[in-house]
Amino acid sequence: MNYLKLIASFGIILLVFLLSTCKTDDQIINLEGSKFPTEVGKLLLTKCATPGCHNNISKDGASGLSLETWDDLFKGTRNGAAVIPYNHELSTLFLYTNHFIELGISNKPNMPIGDEPLTKDEVILLRDWIDKGAPNKEGFVKFSDNPKRKKFYVPNQGCDLVFVFDAESGLPMRAIKVGNSLAVESPHQVRVSADGKYWYVIFINGQSVQKYRCSDDTYVGQINIGFGNWNTLLLKDDNKHAFAVDFSSNGNIVYLDLENLVMLKSYLGANFDFPHGQAYNKNQDTLYLLSQKNNLFYKLDIADPLNNPDFSLPINFNGAIASLEAHDIKFSPDGNSYYITCQKTNEVRVYSRFNDLLIATIPVGGYPQELSFSTTTDYLFITCMEDETTFAGKVGSVAVINYKTNTLVKSIYTGTQPHGIAVDDAKKLVYVANRNATTKGPAPHHTSLCGGRNGTVSVIDLNTLTLTNKKIEVSVDPYFVDIRN
Repeated sequence: MNYLKLIASFGIILLVFLLSTCKTDDQIINLEGSKFPTEVGKLLLTKCATPGCHNNISKDGASGLSLETWDDLFKGTRNGAAVIPYNHELSTLFLYTNHFIELGISNKPNMPIGDEPLTKDEVILLRDWIDKGAPNKEGFVKFSDNPKRKKFYVPNQGCDLVFVFDAESGLPMRAIKVGNSLAVESPHQVRVSADGKYWYVIFINGQSVQKYRCSDDTYVGQINIGFGNWNTLLLKDDNKHAFAVDFSSNGNIVYLDLENLVMLKSYLGANFDFPHGQAYNKNQDTLYLLSQKNNLFYKLDIADPLNNPDFSLPINFNGAIASLEAHDIKFSPDGNSYYITCQKTNEVRVYSRFNDLLIATIPVGGYPQELSFSTTTDYLFITCMEDETTFAGKVGSVAVINYKTNTLVKSIYTGTQPHGIAVDDAKKLVYVANRNATTKGPAPHHTSLCGGRNGTVSVIDLNTLTLTNKKIEVSVDPYFVDIRN
């Protein structure tokens, strides 16, 4: 019995010893290898890139975001970029760690979950670092190394922002504040010059066309075009000129010098009735201009737009009986026919360039808007913004038409209220801007800067005609897409 007591006593002593010496292994922190600046790295590696949270092992349960290294940070999350350099207000790394009202927007749940929140000094450290570009320990700012970088641009009408996407990663790399006023001017379209050197933005509630460099997305200057409901901007392939259209009764059209930033001519008083969609013929000596409120369009001889513009009488759409509300117009890649979206009748109409006669009528989803052709396949993509029948319980679809046979191939759900669309033939992708303005759509993940609901950008695989796993939340009312090749 004494022997058994001795063994029991020894066991208790051994257990106490083991408990007193056993502890959770310390997290191994590789500050030097992380490439973060020292103070930022200490903060992120000790409070964020921890076991069960934003490290490489646990990231799949934490929005796909790893914060083990600076390079990992810029791989982003499943919903977009964690940091957009120079803009803490649109960087989720700040939004989810900030819990101080005086420092700005805060998103829920606040990070780190289940642990002490960051101090005010720590939140300010992250904020200031992001606003300096979120550089690595060497001072390098992500995406600043290649002035010829392939990009695409998405204007957000609700916040006067243009999101600049890196085409390689598919993530937003910059968010550029545009416009001149504290009031929302609503950037409606962004157009990239054919040489890829500049991009231009036009405003529904503004009076200018603004010019930016594509190399670093910095502001160059602007052209004052007067107040108007400026909807569409169409650049010429000479990289020097463009036409801008005022969507109003007796709407104005202006001819612009993009090099010298001057308005060369205004055609106000030519009796254009709510002009909207624009397209050039293949030689770019004729401008086709839709009247959205009436079943007619204009063919303008612009071989000499300054001295002898020929504003022909409006032409009625052949075979149109009911109101079409023609919205957008694009020429086929061979230039022999032109396609028009008819938002009132939910169809795409095809006309011959040679005699303006109707070739085909193709039914699509509700409220068709923008058109974009592929030149490497036979596909034409159309956003149907208010389609509520093709996909039950959803609002919107993208119709895919074979433009060689003028038949509907399929419809794709990309997100709520798709509007802007652009085919990237080089990468075999199609970018779609989903407005998500209606409450019938899913609630945004992030709080908006300026009222309204954040929209998304989705990506279609051109080879399979299926949606990829890229669906990036941006700001309020993403409306258009254009590509820098």
